[in-house]
Amino acid sequence: MSPTPFGLGSFETPGGSRFDGVVVDERFVAPLDAFDPSWARISDLFTDWAGAISRISRVVADLEVSLDIGTLRPLPPVRPAQILQAGANYRTHVIDLQLADAPPTASPEDLIALRAEVGERLDRRARTGTPYLFAGLPSALSGANDDVVLPSHGTKPDWELEVAVVLARPAFRIEPGDVDQVIAGYVMVNDLTLRDRVFPDDMGRIGSDWVASKNAPTFLPTGPWLRPAAFVDDPARLGIRLALNGTTMQDATTADMIFDVRRVVSAASELVRLGAGDLVLTGSPAGNGAHYGRFLRAGDVIDAEITGLGRQRNRCVRERSPDHPEPESESESESVGMSVTR
Repeated sequence: MSPTPFGLGSFETPGGSRFDGVVVDERFVAPLDAFDPSWARISDLFTDWAGAISRISRVVADLEVSLDIGTLRPLPPVRPAQILQAGANYRTHVIDLQLADAPPTASPEDLIALRAEVGERLDRRARTGTPYLFAGLPSALSGANDDVVLPSHGTKPDWELEVAVVLARPAFRIEPGDVDQVIAGYVMVNDLTLRDRVFPDDMGRIGSDWVASKNAPTFLPTGPWLRPAAFVDDPARLGIRLALNGTTMQDATTADMIFDVRRVVSAASELVRLGAGDLVLTGSPAGNGAHYGRFLRAGDVIDAEITGLGRQRNRCVRERSPDHPEPESESESESVGMSVTR
């Protein structure tokens, strides 16, 4: 008999109680302590991750204590001490960015040649280069269905749906071939970015500002659940889809990664001593708002899904000043529409 696949999540009931649980069939949640009274948090499983996953999968199909997931508020299923993020890691995305910088006088033949040139450069980078990594802050995490608060310190908020890896045990300077031994599973994240704050005007070539551009509160919707690696057949074959107000903006698979999951995690472990529960983000595919020239506005609704990792729905709301704390009116929300040239 094959093991029953499941997810692991953290939830809040309508009454405000919070608990970690096991998600079955993407519909029902059984409290984690129903499997073992000593398990209160998902992090309790990290001491023997493989044994815990095997134990849960043997009995989960017969467990009768469960709640309808639709009645619960999903919270971030992990509480990472560290977040490492990969940028520019999807081939089509990087090519699109390079073509967008082409001079307006470029002919169709010039663009074809540029696409081929960039593609060859990326192939060479995949063979001999390393992932581009930077750090994020856990304070940016929010739930899969929570509102995204558009902060006042930026004007071009953008979306970046991606797969994140959750570590099951510490890892430091591990080879790609050993990465599977330290992966707990995978979780969906939307790594939101303020495009106008990435490169400060007054800093020149000193560098990019990831604190100001990526770490506002609610800017990392995470979940709704962690999918154990045992139930993800191939992390290079996961579909990634994001829609804004019903219009598909991102539609790709993880097969388009320049550096696959194992190489990204290995590269992160070369630089940082990773711990159990830490998150490693693997980059976002083509179709960000910067590509369309369309950024997030109050009233927008983001719907996102990744194969096996669930779905997110986040409404965008404006950050309120202390002088105007009242919630956004329905008429204001409804007046913000979608305008995209495809």
